[in-house]
Amino acid sequence: MSRELIATYRLQLRPQFGLKQAARIIPYLAGLGISHVYLSPYLQSVRGSEHGYDVTDPTRVDVDLGGEAGRLHLCSMLEKWNMNQVLDIVPEHMAIAGDQNPWWWDVLKNGPSSRFARFFDVDWMASEQRWPNKVMLPILGDHYGRILEAQELQLDQRNGVFTLHYHEHSFPLDPSSLGTLLGAAGTKAGSELLGFIAESCSRLPRPDIRNPKLAERRYRDESVLKQLLARLYIEDPHVAANIDAEVTRYNTHPDLLDQLIDSQNYRLAFWRTARHDLGYRRFFDINELAGLRMEDEEVFQAVHALPLTWVKQGKLQGLRIDHPDGLRNPGPYFHRLRQSCPDTWIVAEKILGRGESLPADWPIAGTTGYDFLNLVGGLFVDPRGEHHLTRLFGEVTEDTVNFPELVLDCKEQILRESLASELNRLASLFTGICERHRRHRDYTRDQLYRALLTVATCFPVYRTYVRSGDGNVADTDRRYILDAVAQARNRQPEMDPELFDFLQDLLLLQHSGDQETELALRFQQLTGPTMAKGMEDTAFYRHFRLVSLNEVGGDPNHFGVTPAEFHQFCRQALASRPRAMLATATHDAKRGEDVRARLMLLSEIPERWGAAVHRWTYHNRRHRRQGLPDPATEYLIYQTLMGAWPIDSVRMGHYVEKAVREAKKHTSWTHPQADYEAAVQDFVAGILGDEDFCADLEQFLAPLESAGRINSLAQTLLKCTAPGVPDIYQGAELWEHSLTDPDNRRPVDFDARASLLAELPNLDCEQIMARAHQGLPKLWLIRQALHLRRNHPQAFGANGDYKAIAGAGSKASHVIAFLRGNSALIIVPRLVIGLGEDWDDTHIQVPGGHWHNLLTGETLEGGNLPVARLLTRFPVALLSREEPES
Repeated sequence: MSRELIATYRLQLRPQFGLKQAARIIPYLAGLGISHVYLSPYLQSVRGSEHGYDVTDPTRVDVDLGGEAGRLHLCSMLEKWNMNQVLDIVPEHMAIAGDQNPWWWDVLKNGPSSRFARFFDVDWMASEQRWPNKVMLPILGDHYGRILEAQELQLDQRNGVFTLHYHEHSFPLDPSSLGTLLGAAGTKAGSELLGFIAESCSRLPRPDIRNPKLAERRYRDESVLKQLLARLYIEDPHVAANIDAEVTRYNTHPDLLDQLIDSQNYRLAFWRTARHDLGYRRFFDINELAGLRMEDEEVFQAVHALPLTWVKQGKLQGLRIDHPDGLRNPGPYFHRLRQSCPDTWIVAEKILGRGESLPADWPIAGTTGYDFLNLVGGLFVDPRGEHHLTRLFGEVTEDTVNFPELVLDCKEQILRESLASELNRLASLFTGICERHRRHRDYTRDQLYRALLTVATCFPVYRTYVRSGDGNVADTDRRYILDAVAQARNRQPEMDPELFDFLQDLLLLQHSGDQETELALRFQQLTGPTMAKGMEDTAFYRHFRLVSLNEVGGDPNHFGVTPAEFHQFCRQALASRPRAMLATATHDAKRGEDVRARLMLLSEIPERWGAAVHRWTYHNRRHRRQGLPDPATEYLIYQTLMGAWPIDSVRMGHYVEKAVREAKKHTSWTHPQADYEAAVQDFVAGILGDEDFCADLEQFLAPLESAGRINSLAQTLLKCTAPGVPDIYQGAELWEHSLTDPDNRRPVDFDARASLLAELPNLDCEQIMARAHQGLPKLWLIRQALHLRRNHPQAFGANGDYKAIAGAGSKASHVIAFLRGNSALIIVPRLVIGLGEDWDDTHIQVPGGHWHNLLTGETLEGGNLPVARLLTRFPVALLSREEPES
């Protein structure tokens, strides 16, 4: 198979589109110019999973996606078409969905003595006095006692295997807890063997974190007793009837069932308690996803066994690592992974803040491209529109809070609510540390909690990467910690500054000790989810100055990117991470790439946009109910319609429901407010059923359609030719106006795309542009750019060159041009409305030689060429030198 890395194509697998369906479109992807198909996770996940990030068993291929047979078929097709595979893997967490996860099931059954207890980031000592050596399971719809007395918890058994059930949830029973039940059944049945089994169960070693050596004896004895009980149950109907009768008695007597449940290695609890009291680390605030201890070699090998086997077999050429910031030590993890697959292309879903760089010692190709996504999008934002859009947002919403302050407020809310369990766990650890330091032992737990809360709130990036091994702290990490603590002092001036000094020293590993180090490392795992949930999933759904800037890894407070900044990024990328992924759309993006491309135009026409918004707000007052929706949500609706039109009321309704719940102001996922949400849905349905409003909206959009498409073509060509590896998100080779997930996981019509691709070679430039409504210009552009990359790998590879080409003339700021490897010239426009369809005297010095425009078919001679000539027939230019000069 070819190892040349040209471009990736991201496929979102789901039960309706599995591995066999992916294999069917490989010929189409090959024709498009893709070298690597890039697949969402396909190790066994929760039954019916629509995304694959809820892995339950990493030792097998997901049966809902076609299982091992489907994977082998896909590999066969890839080999046939000389293509490669990149797999998305999830090392940070697993889904703990009942018996679907055999590792977690064993932990619940055997507690700290489980051979898998070390796999999960469970703090067995977290609540030693209240429930020693137990893991909390916050899955009940009400308080435990009420659920028990309502008989919603039911004991069940099949051939002597006992389980506990709560609606769709099931839980194992510790065999050592069954002695009383089996003893009573044995007495009634007069069975000495059942009595012996009951007594032996009672004598099984109880799970004890302080004595893990008992585990093997427990497993051995338990296996023997399980076989005896199953055989007895099947062969002796009288014994079976008495066991069944005893199960019925427990189910009808809450006290008996309560005693049995209390003997388990887990504590069932009301789901709301997870906010404050949970003994295991989660993925963000999702109780069903438990964190893994990937720093443990055994855990690493168990989770990566299949992917690494496929790498060694030559069936897998790339890995995408999901959420490495959740790991305890991402750097050592990547070094271990690189040692296991030294030649594999590895990229990581690392979200970089503005001005932040990927840690230099991570032995990977780079990020998954959010940094590029936000950078390239900023090129199409006109900074001259910032003042007008800021004023409009304030007028419409009466919101005067600036974005940085909003982010701090949202992060603090997340820490107090969604991540309160993790914060409480840190506060308990901090309290124990202070007890051992005489200068700090008199601080109250509340003071320690507030110090942690404030510093985590003020943290300027997702996380730092201090490590316990050498005690060294990178200069950048030191700066982030010092900045956060300084801001925390200002935010809490009444608190003792020495407390902040002590916490700062702990985070900088200035105090030795296991607990001190543990605090520093766990704090790092808290700040990432705080930033993600506080900014991306809360503040981004409240701040609507220009929503196309509200993107993962983006900074809505930064308005626009200059061509000089773009060129500097590209030069730096070529020098340091030339094989990083370049993205303009992902499965986690807040909006599709062409939604953003169209919305960026608002920065060029802020006054015209403001007049339309005021007009629509007045017209649509008839669709409001009791003053709802609130002005901010209404403004979000108008921007969303602007970017995603045409869109029906069903899709729009689903999006708005998610948006208002993520905002957490009037409703939320955990506390949905039915009246508010109904009023918002009625408003959406009302305005989309209002012919006058829809006609006005379409009239406003009509003159912007072409400019939005030019923005799309420009950012697509930049992605396909800049230093790095371009990724095409499924379906985005045509115009792509999806919203956030699950909207961006809708089925893609690949048959239609394959038909259009087959037509392209027989069409000229004008015919392609005449069918712009079908997306042909974008498909043509991607095809031509990727084939150029394949034909000139030296120009676009790690050893290629990048040279910015400056335009000259009155509108030179509207053009971006650069040369790759002295053989490919890329020219795109920006801020196209401001051009007024007139380049005037603007020109570019094209290097000497014969150049072929791969998008129009024209042949050009190098020289001082007018931009208008280069971009007349097609909105962007991709020139290939036919005879490179020496």
